Amino acid sequence: MRIAVDFDGTIVQHAYPSIGKEIPFAIETLKRLQKEEHHLLILWTVRTGKFLDEAVEFCKSKGLEFYAVNQNNPDEEDSKGKKIIADVYIDDRSLGGLPDWGIIYKVLKENLTWKDLYQSTQKKSFFDKLKTKK
Repeated sequence: MRIAVDFDGTIVQHAYPSIGKEIPFAIETLKRLQKEEHHLLILWTVRTGKFLDEAVEFCKSKGLEFYAVNQNNPDEEDSKGKKIIADVYIDDRSLGGLPDWGIIYKVLKENLTWKDLYQSTQKKSFFDKLKTKK
């Protein structure tokens, strides 16, 4: 699976243009997804130039290297203006915000939907309750 991962607010806390504190378990989880689950990780960020280089180096210093950075594959010539093609996008700005990295891992490893995850934590799911109100 190709997974596009944002940097600021997702791997580290927001502190742009500086690099914020690492969000607990972010890098550990990404390395596990890459090494054990064999997913391709793409760093997908608005950072450019030296700020992008700093983000890439920060991850590399923690043992995390990406398949590609702001492009679909490492051999792509110019990806400016193109959308990154991925199966999953992990971003703090997504609907609902950034879940805990343990939840992210469980969803990806077990190929769960948010509905599946919610139902696994509830006796009667929110979706079932809606059906009975009709």
